[in-house]
Amino acid sequence: MRRISGPVAATQFSMGRRSFLRYAGLTGAALGGAGVLAACGKDSTGSGNGSVADGSKYGTVAVQLSWLKNIEFSGEYFADSKGYYRDAGFGSVNLVAGGAASTSVEAGLGTGKIWIGMSAPQTTAPAVLEGLAAKIVGTTYQKNPFCIVSSAAKPIKSPQEMKGRKIGVQDTNQLIFNALLAANGMTPNDVTVVPAQYDPTPLANGEVDGWVSYLTNEPITLSAKGFANSNFLFADFGLPLVAETLTVSQKTIDSERDKLKAFLVAEITGWKDAVANPAEAARLAVEVYGKDQRLDKDEQTKEATAQNGLVVSADTQANGLLTMTDELIANNIAALGKAKIDIKADKLFDLSVLKEVFAEHPELK
Repeated sequence: MRRISGPVAATQFSMGRRSFLRYAGLTGAALGGAGVLAACGKDSTGSGNGSVADGSKYGTVAVQLSWLKNIEFSGEYFADSKGYYRDAGFGSVNLVAGGAASTSVEAGLGTGKIWIGMSAPQTTAPAVLEGLAAKIVGTTYQKNPFCIVSSAAKPIKSPQEMKGRKIGVQDTNQLIFNALLAANGMTPNDVTVVPAQYDPTPLANGEVDGWVSYLTNEPITLSAKGFANSNFLFADFGLPLVAETLTVSQKTIDSERDKLKAFLVAEITGWKDAVANPAEAARLAVEVYGKDQRLDKDEQTKEATAQNGLVVSADTQANGLLTMTDELIANNIAALGKAKIDIKADKLFDLSVLKEVFAEHPELK
């Protein structure tokens, strides 16, 4: 599991990349903004409004990714490399990498440095409660990838099976782990929490029984090293949070609706390609967009395949990629409440733009 030393949230939560409040940050320091990395090595200070000086309909926009350029953003890679953004009317789309030293999506929206970003409900909600006028308009992952990974020889298949066992938990993930316990009628006293970093070697060595992980990362890297493992998703046990949410400022919804719909058409098309071709998604991540990350193509292909299980669901097959049902939205609001983040659905989500997209382009389903 990777980490990020990013800005500290105004709500006092100091969290990392794969933390329950990842990328929250509306303090003065965060809003001041650290440098961000643009697509393919270009610098981007990316004004959210772009310009039509290039002759395109919508000009250039900056899109902030939630992490470094790996397989997680394969839909965006397809949309860019196959010209879907251009066909939608954009002169160019700068894919701004997240990661160490980057500002949060929420801070970037607040300052206008980005036009749209990939975030998460547990990150955007505190920012909205602090006064940021922003909404989630769609989600790539129908399930949050947080999981507990364990040895296949002594598997932990549910929160209840963690009782009395040693679980490696990173400082930045204590909040979501405690929320998992609370959602399942447990307390930290039911398990032995072992402070951990991000390298799961202690699990492989038998020092702990379970490890807070990301479904598309540690289980795959451990398997590649010969460590057979098992896992269960937090989302299947009381914390059905979505992830990689498309988050925009309220003014974009109000004043740039057609532009936003055009972008979503390109996004959906790109993600349809990514789901259909994990091998090509991995190639784009390894050889083009994440070339400087020294990614392993075999691992990225496996991660792309695993990722499809988070992107595609029965609901997306019926309603289209990136969509959220009313039930899923309600479940996310309830899950946030378990972490003492109390917010109303209409303050955090607006799926009306996406509904219009699919009404106007039923072929995208």
